[in-house]
Amino acid sequence: MGGMDRSLDAAMLYSNVVFSGTMLVWLMNSLASIIRGTGNMWLPASAICVGVVLLVPLSPALIFGFGPIPAMGIEGGGLAVLVTTLLTGAVLAWYLLAGRCVVQLRISALRWNLFADILRVGAVGSVSTLQTSLTIALTTALVGAAAGPDAVAGYGTGGRLEYLLIPVAFGFGGPMVALIGTNIGAGQPERALRIALTGGAFAFAISEVIGVAAAVWPHAWLGLFGHDPRMLATGAAYLRIVGPTYGFFGLGLSLYFASQGAGKLLWPLLAGLCRLIVAIGGGGLALYLTGSLAWLFSALALALVLYGVMLVTAVKSGVWFRRNRDVAPRLQS
Repeated sequence: MGGMDRSLDAAMLYSNVVFSGTMLVWLMNSLASIIRGTGNMWLPASAICVGVVLLVPLSPALIFGFGPIPAMGIEGGGLAVLVTTLLTGAVLAWYLLAGRCVVQLRISALRWNLFADILRVGAVGSVSTLQTSLTIALTTALVGAAAGPDAVAGYGTGGRLEYLLIPVAFGFGGPMVALIGTNIGAGQPERALRIALTGGAFAFAISEVIGVAAAVWPHAWLGLFGHDPRMLATGAAYLRIVGPTYGFFGLGLSLYFASQGAGKLLWPLLAGLCRLIVAIGGGGLALYLTGSLAWLFSALALALVLYGVMLVTAVKSGVWFRRNRDVAPRLQS
């Protein structure tokens, strides 16, 4: 994706360590989701926050060395991520195994009907998440091919802020999964729809404030990571163009989570596909014709607006309940 020499070597050292423990990340998040599904949002959130607090001092200790701990370099940063993820997962597993949760874990035969229920939502959800990561990865490749590794650093640093919006949206989306699933199961579609739109509005507002602030003061964020002029110029251009549309990204993500609760992921999948086509297809074409990263970033901004508008329009129109002829007229009224 445009990395070379020392930057590529550092990326490989870090990713080889982190990717080796991918299973721990999946397991920790799965355990957290089980507990959230029971209505207990406090414990998973607290455990993950404590893990992050532990990660802050552990990372430099493993990177630079501390006392008897040898300096491991950038690999130590990856190891710190895995250690804190393992500890967080262990706390969540203990909570479940100790019988403190309404969900009780026990050994039983595999039931393929349960696999089908999980994959019906989970497999589609994985594709939707992949679309987001693929959009950022391919954009990074386009920036690297057009402007080199310094520009990749600038876009990557700016794009990292976009990635940080995901947990912000999840803060609203996680509870909406349980709340919307519960209300739909209880035969209260109107209330489920109000929850989705209210949560989406909160996610939009918070994400938009972050994006506008980043657009107005881009160097306040970029300066935390480097001072190379090329990096700062590219990152600032990205944040000034794309930052004001972050609200639509937060809106779309929160409604993606809400759609998980409704068990209806077709529209998030279509919205993500449209975002990918506009961002990479349109942005790549604009970059090829003009040679300007500004036009590529403009396509990214347009793609985010399209993503959020498509999802809120679809959800508000009642696509979750179209198969129920009695519910659709009430929603429209």
